[in-house]
Amino acid sequence: MSEILNKLSGQGVAIWLDDISRERLRSGNLEQLIQEKNVVGVTSNPTIFAGALSKGDAYDVQLHDLAVRGVTVDEAVRAITTYDIRWACDVLRPVFDATGGVDGRVSLEVDPRLARESDKTVAEARALWWMVDRPNLFIKIPATLEGLPAITQAIAEGISVNVTLIFSLERYRAVMDAWLAGLEAAQAKGLNLATIESVASFFVSRVDSEIDKRLDKVGKPELKGKAGVANARLAYAAYEEVMNSERWQRLRAAGARPQRPLWASTGVKNPEYADTLYVDQLVAPGTVNTMPEKTLDATADHANITGDTVRPFYEDAWNVMAALKEAGVDYDDVVKLLEEEGVQKFEASWNELLESVTKNLVP
Repeated sequence: MSEILNKLSGQGVAIWLDDISRERLRSGNLEQLIQEKNVVGVTSNPTIFAGALSKGDAYDVQLHDLAVRGVTVDEAVRAITTYDIRWACDVLRPVFDATGGVDGRVSLEVDPRLARESDKTVAEARALWWMVDRPNLFIKIPATLEGLPAITQAIAEGISVNVTLIFSLERYRAVMDAWLAGLEAAQAKGLNLATIESVASFFVSRVDSEIDKRLDKVGKPELKGKAGVANARLAYAAYEEVMNSERWQRLRAAGARPQRPLWASTGVKNPEYADTLYVDQLVAPGTVNTMPEKTLDATADHANITGDTVRPFYEDAWNVMAALKEAGVDYDDVVKLLEEEGVQKFEASWNELLESVTKNLVP
């Protein structure tokens, strides 16, 4: 067990793995990471599944059976992904039980082609929730404008939700509002609020990647590598505001649990940056950091965990954002572009997954 990872967990940061594959499950690797690397949750996305399906033979038998049964490609993809997620949920069930349902969670994303369609997203969320049928599941719903009412509806029905693809502070506030509205509706229906968990996945490294390109164009290299952390720190400030609100306090008194901020996209894209940058600089209580295995290994080996690196630095974060604005970086344009690209990338990965299944769906 890594002393550094113990220290990170001790600061109130839940360590999740940003990866899943049948081979990882079959080999016992996920269980090993739980035991040795403090992993208490797993996230998946279409890109991860497309990558998993392209390697090895772990899916061959199921693909053969699906082909013999003559199922559609869409049905085959659901069968394959929900199988892995159910298995991962079972592996993480002891963590779920030990933490009172807070961690031990596994996330499964709705078809990203539905990101701009509220009703279809809700229908897909219901179907996946039913198919996996595990209490430690999270259904991932994107934080598009159309995704917001879907988040509210899913939460209102008792479905635990991981809100994904959050880039802007304004949209994050809207996400928290949608979550609160869902809890209020669930309360009105008499549902047990303590069983409805949620996290809000705030993306980090992609913000730096886009803003760094713009800083190169305006000749401000000294600001590079600062926007992603500053943006995330200010998201935590917004989270604290909501946690201190009367609206939340009423729900909390009724048994509701906080919607934890989750730092996503925490693998550095620029090799010049420290490989644990988005871990070291985003330590705060009640957060989740979901890491690719490479980042997890680097964190276990040499991360610099010094305590809370979020709340003492709100003023620094505002100063970074002001400097970016002064340099001519249009924040609103950046986050709009990143959301559009995020949806497009997941759609492309989903199509890649469909193509792979189509190719391999032979009796």
